[in-house]
Amino acid sequence: MSMSDRPILIKKVKKVIGGGHHGGAWKVAYADFVTAMMAFFLLMWLINTTDPEQKRGIAEYFAPASVSQTTSGSGGILGGTALGDDGAKGSGSQSVISELAPEAPPDAPPEAGQSQNLAAASEAALREEIARREAAEFSSAAESLRQAMQSMPELAELSKQLIIDQTPEGLRIQLVDQEGRSMFEQNSARPNPRAQLLLRTISKVITQLPNRISVTGHTSAAPGSSRATGPNDWTLSSARANASRLILQAAGVDPDRVYQVSGKAGSDPLYPDDPTLAGNRRIAIVLLREAPVLPTDTSL
Repeated sequence: MSMSDRPILIKKVKKVIGGGHHGGAWKVAYADFVTAMMAFFLLMWLINTTDPEQKRGIAEYFAPASVSQTTSGSGGILGGTALGDDGAKGSGSQSVISELAPEAPPDAPPEAGQSQNLAAASEAALREEIARREAAEFSSAAESLRQAMQSMPELAELSKQLIIDQTPEGLRIQLVDQEGRSMFEQNSARPNPRAQLLLRTISKVITQLPNRISVTGHTSAAPGSSRATGPNDWTLSSARANASRLILQAAGVDPDRVYQVSGKAGSDPLYPDDPTLAGNRRIAIVLLREAPVLPTDTSL
């Protein structure tokens, strides 16, 4: 037989990787078994450590999802739900919480202590807000009056006889005498032209605010007198306060806003160290702070 007539033999070599039947497939099955056992023991531990309410919530959590109408934008299955609504899986735990802490009925009366605390807090907040607004309005009114005094040449010189400050009673505007510059004629209740001009200017600021006003007259002690208040000073101070009121009303101030007109003579000097100073003779106009209108206590 020649070389060309010999049959051709093909030898195939099969390489076995991993040791044949001793490969690693069993490791996967063993890992699944260990995982299942661990899950089983965890389940047993949870059953022993949870109370009935928690078990009910866990059972509802793993319950099959149900299709229900939601408050989503589209209303469909995949439309999403609002954050505050119970979802298909979230209803279990949230229902447990609702059962543990139910809401109070709408007609349940509040506790006495709680209602008193709320009433006191609301009243304090109301008073604080009113005081803050009044302080802002008084500051604006004082600034407006100062600007008016500076913008008018005939009032610029008289600005030295005007004192503006805030007191516990309210915004106080005082017209004070100076040496050689009196607001009234001597021993008379008639205001001179300077005082009338100042009072008309003050009335423009008063009309911008709704507060009631009080007008008080003051006198000074006579030089060389041992008494700060003379026998006629009470009548004179009251008459000057009333004359100032009439000018304010003639300039546009509503008469119903006048709360009090009084005279204190020399009993309340601006300069107590020297009751004879001209600055003690003055007219004080106070825009009174208004107390908040509070609801009446119907329980009394």
